[in-house]
Parts: sequence; C-alpha cells; structure tokens
Amino acid sequence: MNPLALLAALGRWAISAVAAVGRMAIFAFGAISHILRPPFYWREIGNAFLNIGWLSLPVVALTAIFTGGALALQIYAGGARFSAEAVVPQIVAIGMVRELGPVLVGLMIAARVTSSIAAEIATMKVTEQIDALVTLSTHPMKYLIAPRVLAGIVTVPLLVGIGDIVGIAGGYAVAVYSLDFNSATYLKNTVNFLESLDVISSLVKGCAFGLIATLMGCFYGMNSGRGAQGVGRATKGSVEAAAILILAANFLLTGVFFSV
Repeated sequence: MNPLALLAALGRWAISAVAAVGRMAIFAFGAISHILRPPFYWREIGNAFLNIGWLSLPVVALTAIFTGGALALQIYAGGARFSAEAVVPQIVAIGMVRELGPVLVGLMIAARVTSSIAAEIATMKVTEQIDALVTLSTHPMKYLIAPRVLAGIVTVPLLVGIGDIVGIAGGYAVAVYSLDFNSATYLKNTVNFLESLDVISSLVKGCAFGLIATLMGCFYGMNSGRGAQGVGRATKGSVEAAAILILAANFLLTGVFFSV
C-alpha cells in the first residue's frame, strides 16, 4: 500500500475521532447545563427515575447476588491452595465494593437503559416527533435529554450501593451455608476491612457510569440515521460506546482513588 495513502487514511481517522469526541463533549455540556436551568418537566423526570432506577433494580440485584456467591467460591478455592481460606470475607467485600459492584451495575445499565434510550429517541427522530417538539416551542434537550441524564447521575449510585450490599450478601450466604464459615466472624471481618474510601469510590464511579450510560444513549439517539437501520445502528453504537467508556472510566477512577 502507498505510504502516503496509509498516512492519509490515518489522518482522516484521527480527525474523525477528534471531531466525534468534540461533538460528544458539546452534547454533554449542553445536557448538563439544561439540568441546572428551568423550566423543569417533572413528569418526564419522574418517568426517567422510574425507568432507569426502580425498574433496573431486579436485574442489578440478581447480577450482584450471583456474582458475590461465585466470587466467594472462587476465592475459597484459590485460597485453599495456600491455606488462606480465611480471607474470603475481606476479598469479597473489597472486590464487590471497589470494582465488581460498580462495573457490573454500569454494564447492566448500559445493556438495559442505554439501548432503551437510544432506540426510543432514535425512533422519535425517525417519526419526526422531535421536530414536533421544536414546533411546539419545547427544547428537545430540556424535555428528552436532561431528565434522563439527571436520573442516571442520581439513581445509578444508589443502584451501585444496593448492588454492593447484595453482592456481599451473596458471598456471605455461600460462605456461611456452603463453606461453613462462622456468621458473626464473617460479618465482623467484612465490616472491619472496608474503609470509607472504598464506599466513596464506589458511589463516585456510579455517578460517572450513570452519566456515561445516559449520555451515550441520548447522543446516539439524537444523531441516528433515518429508517429502521438507523435506529438499529444507533442502539448498537450507544451500547458499545457506553460499555467501553465505562470500563475506561473505571480504570481512570481506580487510579485516582487508589494510586500508590
């Protein structure tokens, strides 16, 4: 291949990537600014809290409890090779609170909420409902985007906290009823090992992941192509982008909170 052609292709890709990041940043700034300014559509905000928070609770709880139980089994099996089975409560607690709880909840929200938001807004765009909002002097960012982003920022940390508790409970149930751990000792080791920074980092990650998940759904929905294929591409792209950004943000936030 011609080196100049390769260089030109790389340049086009780099410019396209930078432009996409710029569009996302402008979109995020606009969404957050509309959250802070009236008017407020309380009915839309309430529906967003219900759909993103309450209706996501079952899948979050089920994911967390099975993950906590499996984590306890794996740590016990690995610790048994070094006669270190007693570390199960400590590692389950720190693993769920620092990493697995926030990341798994974030990915579940990306799978459930981001895809739903992208498909809903993209369909509204295809059927010209967003144009109708503009005709009625209703700002789409204020009516469609701001309530969903606000709900993501507020409810996902709560879901992360619940997921942490349920995951630790799943590890507790497996350890006590299957691995013959003492119940009181297990709980004491769990409480004594966790620090306030662990909990704070988990909730901060939840805020960041909720912002990412809702923003990606809204961004791809508002910028979708026409027709059924456009809706499908927007939905797929939103979930992919949200999942990648959540994992990248988790890495960066872990470095910020627990850098040596």
